[in-house]
Amino acid sequence: MSAGRAIGLLLGVAADGVIGDPHRALFTRMAKSLDAKVHSEHPLSGTLQATALTGGVVALGVLAERASRRSPVTQAVTTAVTTWAVLGGARLAATGTALARDLEEGHLETARVSLGDLDPRVTDSLNVIALSRASVESLAANTSDVVVAPLIWGALAGVPGLLGSRLLSVLRGRPPRYRWFIARLDDVIHLVPTRIAAALTVLGAPVVGGSASGAWRAWRRDTIAHPSPNAGRVEAAFAGALEIRLGGRTVYPHGVEELPVLGDGRNPDSGHVTRAVELSRVVGWLAGLFALALAALTSLRKTKS
Repeated sequence: MSAGRAIGLLLGVAADGVIGDPHRALFTRMAKSLDAKVHSEHPLSGTLQATALTGGVVALGVLAERASRRSPVTQAVTTAVTTWAVLGGARLAATGTALARDLEEGHLETARVSLGDLDPRVTDSLNVIALSRASVESLAANTSDVVVAPLIWGALAGVPGLLGSRLLSVLRGRPPRYRWFIARLDDVIHLVPTRIAAALTVLGAPVVGGSASGAWRAWRRDTIAHPSPNAGRVEAAFAGALEIRLGGRTVYPHGVEELPVLGDGRNPDSGHVTRAVELSRVVGWLAGLFALALAALTSLRKTKS
């Protein structure tokens, strides 16, 4: 394996940061198309179609990876374009910045709409504090899901890893007829990337004036009681880094969840949302460097073997 994958990942991260997100919604359109075609509420029907969609996308990624393997330049270009297509860092930062502005100016209805692009929770009755809390939580979770995880899997598996990881993140929020299956698969796929994202949050906290020790403490202490093996890890690290309190009672369309309290600081406000955007950017760039090193190391090991 050549160094094309590592170079492609670096170029893709740079493109997402410099060029930005031209409102790409390919994966969301695919998921909505799946929703429209799955008329049965039976879990088996939805599971089979979700599996077929995921498998088909990964298979296309495998073909693209194999076709470009012999040429480092082609592999770099293919990986760069795919990385740029799947990363959501620029869009996440833009949405977070808009949320912070709307909360600061008191435009709560607009903030509720923007938050709906990041998180499926019910926002109708949320006040400024609750919206700020939900915004920081969503920024943290999405930093892991749409930035860190695709980069890690891209470093390890190339184009198939990039496509598969990103598609699973989109499908996880779709209707319950196949949510359970996707959620379990997503738990496995994101088990390691979630913890890498939390570790990078600890590392990047001082860059935005946050507390590395607070991020580490909240991550290790407050997620023990969380029902999910992944959810809450990065949120806790963000809470500790920004010295705020997250978690607690959360209302979703399917019901109310009493989640553990994350962090032990003050209630968040719009200023903390702005700092969460900055921290998300830092974690994203650290993840890019980590993925570059991981891809280079993988390439080196393959060459020696």
